[in-house]
Amino acid sequence: MPTRVSEAIDLERELLTAEDFLDWLEPGGRGADLLDGEIFLHSPVSIRHAELLNFLDRLLGAYIDRRQLGFLFREVVAVRLSSRNVFLPDLAFYRADRKGQIHDNHVEGAPDLVVEVLSPRTGYRDVGPKFAEYEQHGVTEYWILDPETLAHRFYRRDGELLVEYAAQANRIESQVVAGFFVLREWLDPKQLPSIAGSLAQIGG
Repeated sequence: MPTRVSEAIDLERELLTAEDFLDWLEPGGRGADLLDGEIFLHSPVSIRHAELLNFLDRLLGAYIDRRQLGFLFREVVAVRLSSRNVFLPDLAFYRADRKGQIHDNHVEGAPDLVVEVLSPRTGYRDVGPKFAEYEQHGVTEYWILDPETLAHRFYRRDGELLVEYAAQANRIESQVVAGFFVLREWLDPKQLPSIAGSLAQIGG
């Protein structure tokens, strides 16, 4: 049941619970996030955005699958962080031992690795309030990729905080997906390498 709150006598808003939001989401429908009880619809993405996400999804998915490391979900799967925060990250990885947290219409709890590809209209949420929520709820690793500027940034947990790493490095190694890495030049949507060639370099 939504909670009604007022900013002024004539201005009322509804704050949804995670359960309200999960009931509202339609399978195969337009993506959205529930952020502090409010719905924020996802915007259509650029071709660069889509191609970069497709590349990393296929590369990381193939690597995870061959080693049976866990579960990788695209942005159509809801991640419930708390009673008023449910996100649909571009990519979310859960270790194999967390299978019990996967339910019919969502996954319970913060992923071990989140990848978000920025869009001009919604990127501020990925680097602002959503970053803070992921940090608070225990995400171990958070990759933020910018398909326009290529100013990719990588964060991993250090105590209670997500701290940037590999800021100047060409090789970015994952802390939670054992043995997996990407080279920075692979993350240019104008000149993406082949999946097979990249896997061969990783050792997959």
